[in-house]
Amino acid sequence: QVQLIESGGGLVQTGGSLRLSCAPSERTFSKYAMGWFRQAPGQEREFVAAITWSGGTTYYGDSVKGRFTISRVNAKNTVYLQMNNMKPEDTAVYYCAAAIGWGVSMERARAYEYWGQGTQVTVSS
Repeated sequence: QVQLIESGGGLVQTGGSLRLSCAPSERTFSKYAMGWFRQAPGQEREFVAAITWSGGTTYYGDSVKGRFTISRVNAKNTVYLQMNNMKPEDTAVYYCAAAIGWGVSMERARAYEYWGQGTQVTVSS
């Protein structure tokens, strides 16, 4: 069972930046594709970004393209989500997720086997 621990959430003003981190407990972290999702109150979970096990391919949701960047450092067992030019609509609980495979549906939650507990991100206007 892989445990995922997110950190880095908090309060930021519109236009500001935050960096989220996710550190899986699994030592073989590099074999997993990783993703970030978010969920605002009363809304469905939304795909944010995904990255292959090597970091060579990334994929973003339309609402964050050009503002957010997903990356990973396998030697540090960590995946990051750099969030820039943040907007109030980015306010949500952000979840880290791990997938054994990489396919055409990485924007779907069902593609991922393991999930973190989430970290709150709030963007004030």
